[in-house]
Amino acid sequence: MTLREKAGQLLLVGFRGLEAGPHSPIIRDIGAGRVGGVVLFDRDTILKSDRRNIRSPLQVRRLIRSLQEAAAVPLLVAVDQEGGRVARLKEKHGFPATVSARSLGAADDPALTRRHAAATAATLEAAGFNLNFAPLVDLDIYPENPIIGKFQRSFSPEPDVVVRHALEVIAAHHEHGLRCCLKHFPGHGSSRGDSHLGFTDVSETWQPLELEPFRRIIADGRAEAVMTAHIFNRHLDPEFPATLSKKIISGLLRRELGFAGAVISDDMDMKAISAEYDRETALELALNAGNDILLIANNLDYDEEIAARTLELVLGLVDSGRVSTARIDEACGRVLELKAGLAAAPAAI
Repeated sequence: MTLREKAGQLLLVGFRGLEAGPHSPIIRDIGAGRVGGVVLFDRDTILKSDRRNIRSPLQVRRLIRSLQEAAAVPLLVAVDQEGGRVARLKEKHGFPATVSARSLGAADDPALTRRHAAATAATLEAAGFNLNFAPLVDLDIYPENPIIGKFQRSFSPEPDVVVRHALEVIAAHHEHGLRCCLKHFPGHGSSRGDSHLGFTDVSETWQPLELEPFRRIIADGRAEAVMTAHIFNRHLDPEFPATLSKKIISGLLRRELGFAGAVISDDMDMKAISAEYDRETALELALNAGNDILLIANNLDYDEEIAARTLELVLGLVDSGRVSTARIDEACGRVLELKAGLAAAPAAI
C-alpha cells in the first residue's frame, strides 16, 4: 500500500444519503482510497431530518452493499447500536426493539443480556454492519450525567456488573462475525458535562475505579477496539484531553493496561475538540497520542469533502515530519488486523 492508501485506512467518516450511486461523494471517496470505514446514522443533526442513512432494513442492506462493492479493502461499517436511547436502527424503521444497558444491569441476568445482544448482533449482521460502537463500559457513577447517565447507557456503577454484561455483549457479537468497541476510555460516567457541546473536565469527579472494566476486559483478551473519551483530567494529563493525550493512550491504555488492539477516537467534530483545537493540530495530536482510527461523524458539522480534506492534512503532517511514517504504518496495521476476516459485502439481495 502507498502512504496515501495507508493514511486513508485511518479515516472513518459519516456521510449523507439513503443510497450511494456511482457518482455519490462517499463512493468517490471509497473508490479513491480516502476512507477505511464509514459510520451510519438515522438522524441528520444539522438538517434535523430522519433521512440520513437509515430508512428500512432492506434499504440499509443495499446501501452497505454498494459501499463495500466500491472498496478495494473491505470497509469498517460502524453504527452506535447500544440499545435503548442510543440505537440508530429503530423500531420505526422496521428494526427490532432494544433495551437500555441500565435495565439489563439492574436485572443482572447475564443470559438475558446475551439474548438481547444476540438479537442486536443478528440484526447488524443481516444489514451488513461489521463494527458496533458498543458495549459502553463507563460506570454509572453520576446518574444525572447528561450524556451517559441520563440516557441509561451504563450497565451499573459497579465494575463487576459492567464487566459481566459487557462480556456477554462481546461474545454475542463475535458469534455473528462482528467487531466491538469498548467506550469511552478512560471513563466518561462521572462527567458533569457533555463533550459533544464543549470542554469537559472530570478532574474532580473521575475515579480510578472507572478503569476497571477496561482493565479486566483487556486482560481477558476480549477487547479488540477501544474508543477514547474527549474528557480532560489534569491528574492523568495536565495539558490534553484523553483523545489527544499520549500519556493516557500510549501510556495508560497501552503500556499500563496492555491493550494492543485498535484505538478509535470519539468523533473529532465534537466541541470538546473542535472548539479548542484547529483540525490540523487535533489530527496531529490524536495520531501522535496513539489513535489508530480517526472518527469524523460529519453530523455536527457537515462537509462533503471531509475525507479528502482530512487525508490531505494527514499527509501534510507526515510530509512536514510532525507525524512519522512509522506511526501511519503502525496505525494502518492495527486497522487491517481489525478488518481481518470481515466479509467484503453483504450477500446479494
